[in-house]
Amino acid sequence: MHPFDFYLKLGFEHISNLAGYDHILFLVVLCAVYRAQQWRNILILVTAFTIGHSVTLALVSLEIISIPSNIIKFLIPTTIFITALHNVIGSNVGNLSVSMKRNYAMALFFGFIHGMDFSNYFKALLMDPSDVLIPLLGFNIGIELGQLLVVAVIVGISFLFLDIIKAKHRDWNVFISGAAAGMALISMLENKFW
Repeated sequence: MHPFDFYLKLGFEHISNLAGYDHILFLVVLCAVYRAQQWRNILILVTAFTIGHSVTLALVSLEIISIPSNIIKFLIPTTIFITALHNVIGSNVGNLSVSMKRNYAMALFFGFIHGMDFSNYFKALLMDPSDVLIPLLGFNIGIELGQLLVVAVIVGISFLFLDIIKAKHRDWNVFISGAAAGMALISMLENKFW
């Protein structure tokens, strides 16, 4: 069996790998409606996402649930598209009254879906499926650390554009969310399962 740090590193590399841009794109669009000063809200959302994908990762790894990968490959860009659409028409950009409960529930639910994709990768790495606890813990912590790094970069870029260059927050959100929605729509069409 591989040690804890092996799975920690794999989890970190999995989320921070640009080849797996769909998870990074989801984090980008999740953060688009927030300013750097709202970092606590961002951390709450990322934690909700982590809880969601951790639960699903555990359930799939323990073979309690199973979803065909072609459906997951369609659902992941769908989560990005819905989040981007919500950012533009369903949120109050720039205002602290943005419904954190709704955003939290969305991040948690969409985390369940993203966890299904993580689980396919994770299951392929498991040498002994009966001893899943340490690998699962290491992999999840690695993913969380990778997500925090990605979010720090996103928040830094947001700070640059919104607070230094003084771009309008609404314009920033529409640009980022629109680009993410376009990329997600292309991916949805490429991965349709019907």
